[in-house]
Amino acid sequence: MLFRLLTRTGVFAGSVAAASVVVFAFMAVLPGDPARVALGVNATPRAVAELRREFGTDRPLAVQYADWARGLFVGDFGVSYVTRTPIGPQVLDRLLVTLWLVGAAMVVAVLVAVPVGTVMAVHHRRLRGLALSALSQLGIAVPAFLSGVLAVAIFSVRLGWLPAGGWTPPAQDPGQFARQLVLPAGALGLAQAAILARYVRTAVLDVLREDYLRTARAKGLTLGRALVRHGLRNAAVPVSTVLGLQLATLLVGAIVVERVFVIPGLGSLLLDGVANRDLLLVQGVVMVLVVAVLVVNYVVDVLYTALDPRLRRAA
Repeated sequence: MLFRLLTRTGVFAGSVAAASVVVFAFMAVLPGDPARVALGVNATPRAVAELRREFGTDRPLAVQYADWARGLFVGDFGVSYVTRTPIGPQVLDRLLVTLWLVGAAMVVAVLVAVPVGTVMAVHHRRLRGLALSALSQLGIAVPAFLSGVLAVAIFSVRLGWLPAGGWTPPAQDPGQFARQLVLPAGALGLAQAAILARYVRTAVLDVLREDYLRTARAKGLTLGRALVRHGLRNAAVPVSTVLGLQLATLLVGAIVVERVFVIPGLGSLLLDGVANRDLLLVQGVVMVLVVAVLVVNYVVDVLYTALDPRLRRAA
């Protein structure tokens, strides 16, 4: 177990290092000079050269990467080319907003997908199971941003039950924060719940065919109690991997949903940076998203080992 954990930690560290090189190289080859963009087309060559020195873009790429990577370890993402303010505090503030949204969406996805997927498996040959299966297929086909637009049209515009967008910090007004979080978290979470429910269905169907579940039923346990006591833990092993991948997908999918609901999260900051050609800001945000995805995959791998005794024995 310890050897496997150390191995996965080493792979995670190497992946982060490789990702930083790829992100920096990708931004470096993009056309456009940040100094010339900041000064405009009428800037003199001398002014452009001075601003390049100020930004540090006149140095060799290897030196720029080394300074940038060194700063990442201490939370220093540099200074924005456009606003001339530190990028680190902006990224941290926006990341907390995105984590609230993604966390709420994941809770919605799990609370919906686990019971729905279990019912789909138990009643897979009955009308109830077939209807839920068809509904999940429809949910997969509808993108999260479209669900968000429909939710705003119904629950905000027509019924007036919930706000159409905006963001209030939870410490400032918990009630308004919760009301503003319902629609975006629901739109993002239900889209993932439709996908996750299919995997839950498959995992539970595999468990239902196992001998130990038949033995539990033969000892007098109902199907529901047998699943709870013996089946769901084993079904959680493959589902946990999919859940981790979906969490990474939620981080990326939140970019569009934040735009629909005017939420000042990491996705909005990324799109603003792209629109303003603030490449250093974009570079920092992309790196944070990449690291977040790698962290999720690392945690899922460790959790997978903890859930599956066979992997612990093999380690």
